[in-house]
Amino acid sequence: MGLHAFGDALGLINGMMTTASGYLGAALLVGAGFWQLSGIKLKCLEACRSPVEFLSRNWRSGIQGAFQMGVAHGVYCVGCCWAMMLLLFYGGVMNLYWIMGLSMFVVLEKVLPYSPVVGRLVGLTLIGSGLIILAQT
Repeated sequence: MGLHAFGDALGLINGMMTTASGYLGAALLVGAGFWQLSGIKLKCLEACRSPVEFLSRNWRSGIQGAFQMGVAHGVYCVGCCWAMMLLLFYGGVMNLYWIMGLSMFVVLEKVLPYSPVVGRLVGLTLIGSGLIILAQT
């Protein structure tokens, strides 16, 4: 809500919660694309892909241990998907097709055996799309 209000005040986000600026849209696409290609993203994906494996490798007993494991796993999962979440501001926070498309990509990236290759292809596609939008702006 705060991010939307800030973007709206600057004229970057419109009332439908999509980008009102070609420059911001291009930056979101290119930024998400580069994140998809980063080693940090891949490391987060590896930890987030299998929660059971993560828990077995990082087991801590007790309530405090469970909390620590949950926070640690949550950080990896957010690290894995935060850039895709920002793309909601490009395609529309209320656009169900865009939400479904991003959700399907996130799920497939976590379950497909060749997901790093798919993630890199999507990253390159995002960068290319952002550069095309930037050139047209």
